[in-house]
Amino acid sequence: MKWLLAGASGFLGTALRVRLATEGHDVVRLVRREPATATEFRWDPDAGQLDRAAFDGVEVVVNLAGTGVFDKLWTTRNRERIVSSRANTTGTLARTLVDLAGTGSAPALIQASGVAHYGTARTEQPHTEDSPAANDFLAQVTVVGWERPTEAAAAAGIRVVVIRTSPVLDHSGGSFSLMKLAWSVGAGAKLGDGRQRMPMISLQDYLGIVQWAAATPSASGPYNATIPQPTTNADFTEALARAVRRPCFLRAPGGVLRRMLGEQAEQLLGDMYILPQRLTDQGFRFTDPDVNSTVATALATD
Repeated sequence: MKWLLAGASGFLGTALRVRLATEGHDVVRLVRREPATATEFRWDPDAGQLDRAAFDGVEVVVNLAGTGVFDKLWTTRNRERIVSSRANTTGTLARTLVDLAGTGSAPALIQASGVAHYGTARTEQPHTEDSPAANDFLAQVTVVGWERPTEAAAAAGIRVVVIRTSPVLDHSGGSFSLMKLAWSVGAGAKLGDGRQRMPMISLQDYLGIVQWAAATPSASGPYNATIPQPTTNADFTEALARAVRRPCFLRAPGGVLRRMLGEQAEQLLGDMYILPQRLTDQGFRFTDPDVNSTVATALATD
């Protein structure tokens, strides 16, 4: 299978690119700089431009592109940049795929999104893919920036899979590498009261979901990429403490986090009760379905 990746230089993009290449897939990528190899093609999503030669023979496009959400404080300017970076990349790809659909050669699109779609308000019932989007900033990032631009491609008959991803845990990168470091030196802490539900997924299950989506012709629409056995921050804290053999007695008070981080603190303290309903209904089997297996796999090294 031949894949085209956008956003291939980040944590998830790099892991996917390595996995696919190791398994013998052909992988090409979109880059904003001058291409350095025959497997790179230039694009300028802010200008809506890309080299259509990148799509030759491609069966699946994976879009992971977008400015980091937690890299900076959410000032008005940074909020606009976060949303536009996603709307521009997704819109450019979607418009190109619509044009290709007219020639009968459009590949499937696997589009990144996030479980922040559902917000952080505590709920009695879990969110599934049918739950509505929340009204906060990050929910609007997933809707306006990532998901809405794909609607034109779906309307043109292109198979579109939207993966609403929870934090992906692995020692090789992402937020978990910082968590591991903190816990290894005894500085890990429970956040707030620890009762908030905390979505997560191992890197190997995330990559498995992407590959399943590519290989399953019936897969389309949104899928929640999170463990099927929800956990709390307190349970996660205890699991990680046991795994790295460190004590678990520190707590970061919610009030302090809110004063330090403002609105962004709700992503740590808010409740996110989410199930991967459509994945389980359609037969995807998780290798790491719970917090203990997810933490163990995230800590494992080859």
